[in-house]
Amino acid sequence: MLRADNPGPMTLDGTRSYVLGAPGATGRVVVDPGPDLAPHLAALADAGPVDLVLVTHRHADHTGGLARFRELTGAPSRGISAEFCAGRDGGAGTGPLADGEVLEVAGLRIEVLATPGHTADSVCLVVSDGTSTVVLTGDTVLGRGTTVLAEPDGSLRDYLASLDRLSALDLPDPVPGLPGHGPVIPDLRAVVHAYREHRTERLDQVRSALTALGVTLPDAAAPLPDPLLDAVTGAVYADVDASVLPAARSSVRAQLEYLRGTER
Repeated sequence: MLRADNPGPMTLDGTRSYVLGAPGATGRVVVDPGPDLAPHLAALADAGPVDLVLVTHRHADHTGGLARFRELTGAPSRGISAEFCAGRDGGAGTGPLADGEVLEVAGLRIEVLATPGHTADSVCLVVSDGTSTVVLTGDTVLGRGTTVLAEPDGSLRDYLASLDRLSALDLPDPVPGLPGHGPVIPDLRAVVHAYREHRTERLDQVRSALTALGVTLPDAAAPLPDPLLDAVTGAVYADVDASVLPAARSSVRAQLEYLRGTER
Protein backbone atom coordinates (compact mmCIF):
# COMPACT_ATOMS: atom_id res chain seq x y z
CA MET A 1 0.00 0.00 0.00
CA LEU A 2 1.20 3.51 -0.84
CA ARG A 3 -0.64 6.54 0.50
CA ALA A 4 -0.83 9.68 -1.61
CA ASP A 5 0.04 13.01 -0.01
CA ASN A 6 -3.44 14.45 -0.44
CA PRO A 7 -4.96 14.66 3.05
CA GLY A 8 -8.22 16.51 3.52
CA PRO A 9 -11.74 16.35 4.94
CA MET A 10 -12.89 13.95 2.20
CA THR A 11 -9.67 11.95 1.79
CA LEU A 12 -8.80 11.56 5.50
CA ASP A 13 -5.02 11.09 5.64
CA GLY A 14 -4.76 10.51 1.90
CA THR A 15 -5.84 8.17 -0.88
CA ARG A 16 -4.49 4.64 -0.67
CA SER A 17 -3.12 2.92 -3.76
CA TYR A 18 -2.50 -0.82 -3.63
CA VAL A 19 0.24 -2.84 -5.31
CA LEU A 20 -0.76 -6.50 -5.44
CA GLY A 21 1.00 -9.68 -6.48
CA ALA A 22 1.22 -13.28 -5.30
CA PRO A 23 4.48 -14.55 -3.77
CA GLY A 24 6.87 -15.41 -6.59
CA ALA A 25 4.95 -13.47 -9.22
CA THR A 26 6.97 -10.99 -11.24
CA GLY A 27 4.10 -8.76 -12.33
CA ARG A 28 1.92 -6.53 -10.20
CA VAL A 29 -1.63 -5.19 -10.18
CA VAL A 30 -2.07 -1.59 -9.09
CA VAL A 31 -5.48 -0.59 -7.74
CA ASP A 32 -6.32 3.13 -7.83
CA PRO A 33 -3.15 4.98 -8.86
CA GLY A 34 -4.54 8.01 -7.07
CA PRO A 35 -4.19 11.72 -7.77
CA ASP A 36 -1.78 13.21 -10.31
CA LEU A 37 1.14 13.56 -7.90
CA ALA A 38 4.46 12.76 -9.58
CA PRO A 39 6.29 11.37 -6.50
CA HIS A 40 3.38 9.06 -5.65
CA LEU A 41 3.06 7.74 -9.20
CA ALA A 42 6.82 7.23 -9.49
CA ALA A 43 6.85 5.23 -6.25
CA LEU A 44 4.03 3.03 -7.57
CA ALA A 45 5.84 2.48 -10.86
CA ASP A 46 9.03 1.50 -8.99
CA ALA A 47 7.21 -1.28 -7.12
CA GLY A 48 7.67 -3.67 -10.05
CA PRO A 49 6.41 -4.44 -13.57
CA VAL A 50 2.72 -3.53 -13.70
CA ASP A 51 0.53 -6.00 -15.57
CA LEU A 52 -2.77 -4.24 -14.96
CA VAL A 53 -4.26 -1.14 -13.34
CA LEU A 54 -7.74 -1.36 -11.81
CA VAL A 55 -10.00 1.53 -10.81
CA THR A 56 -12.57 1.22 -8.02
CA HIS A 57 -14.56 4.32 -9.01
CA ARG A 58 -14.44 7.59 -10.89
CA HIS A 59 -13.34 10.15 -8.29
CA ALA A 60 -10.22 12.14 -9.16
CA ASP A 61 -8.38 11.33 -5.94
CA HIS A 62 -8.36 7.72 -7.21
CA THR A 63 -8.02 8.31 -10.97
CA GLY A 64 -6.39 11.71 -11.50
CA GLY A 65 -2.97 10.15 -12.04
CA LEU A 66 -4.17 7.29 -14.23
CA ALA A 67 -3.11 8.70 -17.59
CA ARG A 68 0.38 9.62 -16.34
CA PHE A 69 0.74 6.23 -14.65
CA ARG A 70 -0.12 4.42 -17.89
CA GLU A 71 2.60 6.46 -19.59
CA LEU A 72 5.11 5.53 -16.89
CA THR A 73 4.37 1.80 -16.95
CA GLY A 74 2.74 0.98 -20.30
CA ALA A 75 0.16 -1.01 -18.33
CA PRO A 76 -3.46 -1.39 -19.44
CA SER A 77 -6.21 -0.13 -17.16
CA ARG A 78 -9.78 -1.14 -16.50
CA GLY A 79 -12.77 0.09 -14.51
CA ILE A 80 -16.53 -0.20 -14.68
CA SER A 81 -16.59 3.01 -16.73
CA ALA A 82 -15.12 2.85 -20.24
CA GLU A 83 -13.33 6.18 -19.72
CA PHE A 84 -10.81 4.42 -17.47
CA CYS A 85 -10.13 1.56 -19.88
CA ALA A 86 -7.12 1.76 -22.18
CA GLY A 87 -4.07 -0.09 -23.40
CA ARG A 88 -3.07 -3.54 -24.50
CA ASP A 89 -4.54 -6.80 -23.24
CA GLY A 90 -2.45 -7.54 -20.19
CA GLY A 91 -3.75 -11.08 -19.84
CA ALA A 92 -6.81 -10.06 -17.87
CA GLY A 93 -9.09 -8.87 -20.64
CA THR A 94 -9.86 -5.42 -21.98
CA GLY A 95 -12.80 -3.05 -21.87
CA PRO A 96 -15.03 -2.21 -18.90
CA LEU A 97 -15.06 -4.50 -15.89
CA ALA A 98 -18.16 -6.68 -15.55
CA ASP A 99 -19.88 -7.64 -12.34
CA GLY A 100 -18.80 -11.16 -11.39
CA GLU A 101 -15.84 -11.15 -13.74
CA VAL A 102 -12.81 -13.08 -12.47
CA LEU A 103 -9.32 -11.89 -13.41
CA GLU A 104 -6.27 -14.12 -13.22
CA VAL A 105 -3.25 -11.84 -13.11
CA ALA A 106 0.01 -11.48 -11.16
CA GLY A 107 -0.64 -14.89 -9.61
CA LEU A 108 -3.89 -13.67 -8.09
CA ARG A 109 -7.56 -14.42 -8.48
CA ILE A 110 -9.49 -11.13 -8.49
CA GLU A 111 -13.29 -11.19 -8.50
CA VAL A 112 -15.10 -8.00 -9.47
CA LEU A 113 -18.13 -7.03 -7.39
CA ALA A 114 -20.25 -4.14 -8.61
CA THR A 115 -21.10 -2.17 -5.46
CA PRO A 116 -22.82 1.04 -6.60
CA GLY A 117 -24.03 3.59 -4.09
CA HIS A 118 -21.09 5.85 -3.31
CA THR A 119 -20.98 6.31 -7.08
CA ALA A 120 -22.72 4.39 -9.82
CA ASP A 121 -19.42 2.89 -11.02
CA SER A 122 -18.09 1.73 -7.64
CA VAL A 123 -16.63 -1.76 -7.39
CA CYS A 124 -15.05 -3.90 -4.69
CA LEU A 125 -12.41 -6.49 -5.51
CA VAL A 126 -12.13 -9.88 -3.80
CA VAL A 127 -8.45 -10.83 -4.07
CA SER A 128 -6.99 -14.26 -3.27
CA ASP A 129 -3.50 -15.69 -3.67
CA GLY A 130 -4.66 -19.23 -2.93
CA THR A 131 -3.95 -19.08 0.80
CA SER A 132 -5.52 -15.82 1.97
CA THR A 133 -8.26 -13.45 0.86
CA VAL A 134 -8.81 -9.72 1.23
CA VAL A 135 -11.46 -7.36 -0.12
CA LEU A 136 -10.46 -4.02 -1.61
CA THR A 137 -13.39 -1.72 -0.89
CA GLY A 138 -12.48 1.58 -2.58
CA ASP A 139 -14.77 4.18 -1.02
CA THR A 140 -17.67 1.78 -0.49
CA VAL A 141 -16.38 1.00 3.01
CA LEU A 142 -13.78 3.26 4.62
CA GLY A 143 -11.21 2.53 7.29
CA ARG A 144 -12.62 5.37 9.41
CA GLY A 145 -15.97 7.15 9.34
CA THR A 146 -18.68 6.47 6.77
CA THR A 147 -18.85 6.97 3.04
CA VAL A 148 -20.63 9.76 1.19
CA LEU A 149 -23.36 9.08 -1.35
CA ALA A 150 -21.86 11.34 -3.96
CA GLU A 151 -23.80 13.47 -6.41
CA PRO A 152 -24.94 13.13 -9.10
CA ASP A 153 -25.08 9.33 -9.14
CA GLY A 154 -24.93 8.27 -5.49
CA SER A 155 -27.90 6.15 -4.49
CA LEU A 156 -28.95 4.97 -1.04
CA ARG A 157 -31.06 2.18 -2.51
CA ASP A 158 -28.04 0.89 -4.43
CA TYR A 159 -25.74 1.41 -1.47
CA LEU A 160 -27.87 -0.63 0.93
CA ALA A 161 -28.02 -3.43 -1.64
CA SER A 162 -24.23 -3.28 -1.99
CA LEU A 163 -23.75 -3.51 1.78
CA ASP A 164 -26.07 -6.52 1.85
CA ARG A 165 -24.06 -8.11 -0.92
CA LEU A 166 -20.81 -7.62 0.97
CA SER A 167 -22.39 -9.09 4.11
CA ALA A 168 -23.44 -12.19 2.17
CA LEU A 169 -20.02 -12.96 0.67
CA ASP A 170 -19.02 -16.57 1.24
CA LEU A 171 -15.58 -15.78 2.66
CA PRO A 172 -13.57 -16.71 5.74
CA ASP A 173 -14.62 -14.85 8.87
CA PRO A 174 -13.14 -12.39 9.58
CA VAL A 175 -11.96 -11.19 6.19
CA PRO A 176 -9.85 -8.01 6.09
CA GLY A 177 -10.93 -5.01 4.06
CA LEU A 178 -8.46 -2.70 2.33
CA PRO A 179 -10.15 0.70 1.94
CA GLY A 180 -9.38 3.65 -0.28
CA HIS A 181 -9.03 5.84 2.82
CA GLY A 182 -8.15 5.09 6.42
CA PRO A 183 -6.59 2.05 8.07
CA VAL A 184 -7.07 -1.61 7.23
CA ILE A 185 -10.45 -3.00 8.30
CA PRO A 186 -9.75 -6.13 10.41
CA ASP A 187 -13.27 -7.55 10.08
CA LEU A 188 -15.07 -6.28 7.00
CA ARG A 189 -18.36 -8.03 7.74
CA ALA A 190 -18.61 -6.41 11.18
CA VAL A 191 -17.99 -2.93 9.76
CA VAL A 192 -20.50 -3.49 6.96
CA HIS A 193 -23.09 -4.43 9.60
CA ALA A 194 -22.31 -1.23 11.51
CA TYR A 195 -22.62 0.77 8.29
CA ARG A 196 -26.05 -0.75 7.65
CA GLU A 197 -27.21 0.19 11.15
CA HIS A 198 -25.83 3.70 10.74
CA ARG A 199 -27.77 4.22 7.50
CA THR A 200 -30.97 3.04 9.18
CA GLU A 201 -30.40 5.50 12.04
CA ARG A 202 -29.80 8.35 9.59
CA LEU A 203 -33.02 7.56 7.76
CA ASP A 204 -34.90 7.75 11.07
CA GLN A 205 -33.27 11.13 11.74
CA VAL A 206 -34.28 12.39 8.31
CA ARG A 207 -37.86 11.24 8.87
CA SER A 208 -37.90 13.06 12.23
CA ALA A 209 -36.49 16.21 10.62
CA LEU A 210 -39.21 16.17 7.96
CA THR A 211 -41.87 15.79 10.65
CA ALA A 212 -40.41 18.63 12.71
CA LEU A 213 -40.27 20.85 9.64
CA GLY A 214 -43.83 19.92 8.68
CA VAL A 215 -42.69 19.03 5.18
CA THR A 216 -44.15 16.55 2.72
CA LEU A 217 -41.74 15.32 0.09
CA PRO A 218 -42.57 16.36 -3.47
CA ASP A 219 -43.43 13.75 -6.07
CA ALA A 220 -40.51 11.80 -7.47
CA ALA A 221 -40.68 13.65 -10.77
CA ALA A 222 -40.11 17.02 -9.08
CA PRO A 223 -36.66 18.25 -8.05
CA LEU A 224 -35.87 18.45 -4.36
CA PRO A 225 -35.93 22.15 -3.38
CA ASP A 226 -32.64 23.60 -2.14
CA PRO A 227 -34.25 25.09 1.01
CA LEU A 228 -35.51 21.63 1.95
CA LEU A 229 -32.07 20.07 1.44
CA ASP A 230 -30.46 22.80 3.50
CA ALA A 231 -32.99 22.52 6.32
CA VAL A 232 -32.75 18.74 6.62
CA THR A 233 -28.95 18.83 6.40
CA GLY A 234 -28.83 21.41 9.18
CA ALA A 235 -31.12 19.35 11.38
CA VAL A 236 -29.50 15.95 10.84
CA TYR A 237 -25.85 16.97 10.54
CA ALA A 238 -25.79 19.87 13.00
CA ASP A 239 -22.68 18.50 14.70
CA VAL A 240 -20.41 18.06 11.67
CA ASP A 241 -17.59 20.37 10.67
CA ALA A 242 -18.47 22.98 8.05
CA SER A 243 -15.82 21.53 5.71
CA VAL A 244 -17.87 18.35 5.20
CA LEU A 245 -21.33 19.93 5.02
CA PRO A 246 -21.43 19.72 1.19
CA ALA A 247 -20.84 15.96 1.48
CA ALA A 248 -23.51 15.71 4.17
CA ARG A 249 -25.93 17.58 1.88
CA SER A 250 -25.18 15.11 -0.90
CA SER A 251 -26.03 12.22 1.42
CA VAL A 252 -29.24 13.97 2.53
CA ARG A 253 -30.29 14.27 -1.09
CA ALA A 254 -29.76 10.52 -1.52
CA GLN A 255 -31.69 9.81 1.69
CA LEU A 256 -34.63 11.95 0.61
CA GLU A 257 -34.64 10.37 -2.84
CA TYR A 258 -34.72 6.96 -1.17
CA LEU A 259 -37.60 7.92 1.13
CA ARG A 260 -39.77 9.40 -1.58
CA GLY A 261 -39.13 6.36 -3.72
CA THR A 262 -40.13 3.87 -1.00
CA GLU A 263 -42.54 5.60 1.37
CA ARG A 264 -44.81 7.78 -0.74
